[in-house]
Amino acid sequence: MKFIHAADIHLDSPLRGLSRYDGVPIEQMQSATRRSFIKMVDFACSELVDFILLAGDLYDADWKDYNTGLFFNQQMTRLRQVNIPVFIIMGNHDADSVITKQLRLPENVFKFSYKQPETHKLEDLKVAIHGQSFAKKSVTDNLSMAYPKAVPNYFNIGLLHTAVNGRPGHAEYAPCNMSDLLAHDYDYWALGHIHKREVLHENPWIVFSGNLQGRHVRETGMKGCTLVTVENEQTSLRFVPVDVLRWEVIHLNISDIETIDEIIDKVREAVNKLMQEDIPQALRFVIEGSCTVHNELHNSSKYWINEIRSTVTDVSLGNIWVEKVKLQTQAVRSISTQDEGPLAELGNFFNDLPQNEEELQILLTELRFLKNAVPTDINQDSLSESETICKSLGYVEELLMARLQDKIGGI
Repeated sequence: MKFIHAADIHLDSPLRGLSRYDGVPIEQMQSATRRSFIKMVDFACSELVDFILLAGDLYDADWKDYNTGLFFNQQMTRLRQVNIPVFIIMGNHDADSVITKQLRLPENVFKFSYKQPETHKLEDLKVAIHGQSFAKKSVTDNLSMAYPKAVPNYFNIGLLHTAVNGRPGHAEYAPCNMSDLLAHDYDYWALGHIHKREVLHENPWIVFSGNLQGRHVRETGMKGCTLVTVENEQTSLRFVPVDVLRWEVIHLNISDIETIDEIIDKVREAVNKLMQEDIPQALRFVIEGSCTVHNELHNSSKYWINEIRSTVTDVSLGNIWVEKVKLQTQAVRSISTQDEGPLAELGNFFNDLPQNEEELQILLTELRFLKNAVPTDINQDSLSESETICKSLGYVEELLMARLQDKIGGI
């Protein structure tokens, strides 16, 4: 027996974050979720899997028109022609969709009720699939508690959209613990909601398949679905990449360069390595490190950012694009802590502050007033984290020292 476990497809979700400049593949981005879904259906047909599980968030939200639903039904009809049934639960993104509830699904597609858990049995395979859809976007109840016990002598599967054990950056929808899932004695839990693939438990398997297609720079790396094979009472998993556009973050440390042109050499080297992957990619470059070219780089930042974009396009033959370039370098310190005078004293203060817990707490207390003045739609968490504050002190010192030195030099 073979089946596919997929989740968080977000059909027709707009890919976000790629700056608009000449050469950016806007059309490719807009069609990425559809093309990755087609790749999964192609794979299912070629493997002749026994069924497919979709663990929530098939859609991104309510459709702008019926084309999203018609596309999905077209792909389901392809699966029906090779006798592959599909089992779906609605997650937080598609539960409130009005049109979703209106469009009639092909007869090979089974959508689980939101009222209570249901069980679908595939008698010829001796498989029992248990699942429940979300009734609304925000479901804070532990849905897994109401799932039925395993059906004896069947391969039992739990289909659930959940933030099991809690996940940073994800809403606590349908929260549950590992022990809640294990108590059901199922053979496989097909989970959705978390966009990064993760195997939480083996024997029985508890798996987040991740999403099929990364949609922005926070969803980096290879994306796809999971092929599950059950043979001689042994269950094995295989990750199947189906993404058509990949997001990556490249950190370039330029502490060792002597001339600014060497940045472009480092960019070329990084892109040449990525060219081994036969897939279009969107990159974010983070240029970092203490370097002698810091001032030159920042004074002409627009020029060098576009030089990096141009280099990437040239080396990749237009197959890789730059989502953003972040300049996070620091100037090489020109004031020695052994020097005397006010600047040296100021430098010593910045060096000692991260190790002085009492002074650091005073600084954090002062910053709470600033945090209250920051608009609520801006992420404020970093304003209260000691580690982030310590990292930022280097930038503050650099800016302050540069301005003071300019003032001294002008006297």
